[in-house]
Amino acid sequence: MLNGIINVYKEKGYTSHDVVAKLRGILKQKKIGHTGTLDPDAEGVLPVCLGKGTKLCSMLTDKRKTYEAVLHLGITTDTQDKSGRILKETLVSCTDEEVRACMESFLGEQMQIPPMYSALKVQGKKLYELAREGIEIERKPRPVTFYDIQLQEISLPYVTFSVTCSKGTYIRTLCYDIGEKLGCGGCMDKLLRTQVDRFHLSDSLKLSEIEALAKEGRILERIVTVEEMFSHLPAYETEPRLDKLLENGNPVPDRKQQRFQRVRMYTSTHVFVGIYAYQEETRQYKPERIFCTPEDFRHNKEEL
Repeated sequence: MLNGIINVYKEKGYTSHDVVAKLRGILKQKKIGHTGTLDPDAEGVLPVCLGKGTKLCSMLTDKRKTYEAVLHLGITTDTQDKSGRILKETLVSCTDEEVRACMESFLGEQMQIPPMYSALKVQGKKLYELAREGIEIERKPRPVTFYDIQLQEISLPYVTFSVTCSKGTYIRTLCYDIGEKLGCGGCMDKLLRTQVDRFHLSDSLKLSEIEALAKEGRILERIVTVEEMFSHLPAYETEPRLDKLLENGNPVPDRKQQRFQRVRMYTSTHVFVGIYAYQEETRQYKPERIFCTPEDFRHNKEEL
């Protein structure tokens, strides 16, 4: 079984679930999960977790993301993007400077109302399912953060920009909110995700490219291991007598007096176990996320 993360270029027309289903067929394994929904009409970076890497899905969902988007001013739709039904068309009379000032005003922490056409659940039902039934319900604003917004081109009624934002941010809604603030309405025309944490557009692979690599037996070349995902953390190797504690998923005492906040924990034979966090009150490293399975421990013993 393959373990780790692969950087997929999600093409237009595919849902994130479609990508996972295709990969299960290409890689011939079931344990695969994506790291957050990307709209069918959007394209770009979609990190997909394989095997043990599926334990990282929620961690990657929390990471900052960067997009390139095209905003179409003067048009309001029910989905907040160009795929929706047009609700209103308005003459765009704002200037380039007004557009620039408006977009800059969204920098920092904001309260954003999620769109009805989204995968968020209310009482067990997805919002887009309610929207398709013609039902609109009140949605509570949620805190989001726009760390950076860079205008790339203004050619009214189109505005091209890049944005780096926190988890749970809807770029469709940002486009809608900008249009509302300018008084002419707006919707998202195009969306390209260019980065999720360490995964960049330039390193992403289309499904056809992944299939070709798998057939050539070279797919491992493009999979980031779970261990590599935490390369920024210091490595901590235990003494042989503490290996049993790691095998049983127990905290281990700090004998080295190094006291890092978080570490990559290894057995005395350099088997990567998982991520451990230091507990000051007990002077122990406590497991935060374990990736090593009982089979891994057994296999390591057989090799020694």
